[in-house]
Amino acid sequence: MAKRFPPGEIKRIMENLRTMGAPFGITFVDRPLLSNSRLALQAAEFAREQDLFEPFHTALFAAYFSHGMDIGNIDVLTMIAHDSGLDDQAMKRALEDGKYLPGLEAVKEDAAVRGVTGVPAFFIGDKKSVVGAQPLDVFRKALRSVV
Repeated sequence: MAKRFPPGEIKRIMENLRTMGAPFGITFVDRPLLSNSRLALQAAEFAREQDLFEPFHTALFAAYFSHGMDIGNIDVLTMIAHDSGLDDQAMKRALEDGKYLPGLEAVKEDAAVRGVTGVPAFFIGDKKSVVGAQPLDVFRKALRSVV
């Protein structure tokens, strides 16, 4: 993570996340690495097909942000899937086969066309977007600017 962000920036980001998460009981640990979320996004699509997206998504979020786990690791994803009530071996096969890659690529292309530079990304109408975990005031200003 230090290769991508200067140490002072990492500290600022983590303090901001902790401040925003605290009122909701969300704990953020210091991140030893920045996981590649490509497999996790595909795993989430598998969970969506099985009508277990919410429990999987909640567990995935906690694994990454609260427990510092590498969600780019297929074994970690398999464990999260199992704990979420999914058929972990079926999910693993789907990921290894690349079943969800075409859909992921289509979304990636659409995001590039829209100018998305990070996640989460929120669109307000077709005119304004908010990128990243932002304070509530940023959303208020964005909403006021389109009215």
